[in-house]
Amino acid sequence: MDISRKLGILVFTGVPAIIGAGIIYGIAGSYTPVAVYEILLYFVAGAIISK
Repeated sequence: MDISRKLGILVFTGVPAIIGAGIIYGIAGSYTPVAVYEILLYFVAGAIISK
């Protein structure tokens, strides 16, 4: 996988990280579920990039 594809995947996961974190914080009202969401999102992005 070339570097431009890896950067594209990081951008593609960056938008849900920002928007999704705000939605989850609005629903849950604390930062713990946001941290769990972010960690899961980074694991998925890391798994895709490591291929």
